[in-house]
Amino acid sequence: MANIDLRRVTPNDIDQLQKIGRQTFYETFSAGNTEEDMNKYLEEGFSVEKLTAELNNKDSEFYFASLGSNVIGYLKLNFGQSQTELKDDKALEIERIYVLKEFHGKNAGQLLYDKAIQIARQKNADYVWLGVWEENPRAIGFYRKNGFVEFDKHIFKLGNDEQTDIMMKLQLNG
Repeated sequence: MANIDLRRVTPNDIDQLQKIGRQTFYETFSAGNTEEDMNKYLEEGFSVEKLTAELNNKDSEFYFASLGSNVIGYLKLNFGQSQTELKDDKALEIERIYVLKEFHGKNAGQLLYDKAIQIARQKNADYVWLGVWEENPRAIGFYRKNGFVEFDKHIFKLGNDEQTDIMMKLQLNG
């Protein structure tokens, strides 16, 4: 596979972030959800207003994975109070790693994951955590392969549907 480049997303990239966010989320979850719930989540979760607020949050970072001039995936990290749950200053949350389906198995997800771990180490995080849908065995397997263990569950609302996410963590220090 040709070189995949990673770069930090800036507010100028908002349209591209919205596009890759909606496309990868749809590809990943549309088969297991109703069209109504998917559309509601895509409209709300990837609105320009919401993405702009997330990009401008000093405790969140986004990174694109690109092949040539095409964005093929992205990563979203949260620190401190911007974490969706734990809000532990000694933790880093991987909120999203998404890669276009046609690039699954081509190392883009692993590169984004490695970037997250590199940043966690730079910030001296004790651990990295995330939530993954219990019906996404591919992602669960990926995180287990990278040393994550299950520690809890939480509810994720997709449209009007309440779903269970498995919470997983990787201990780095301590």
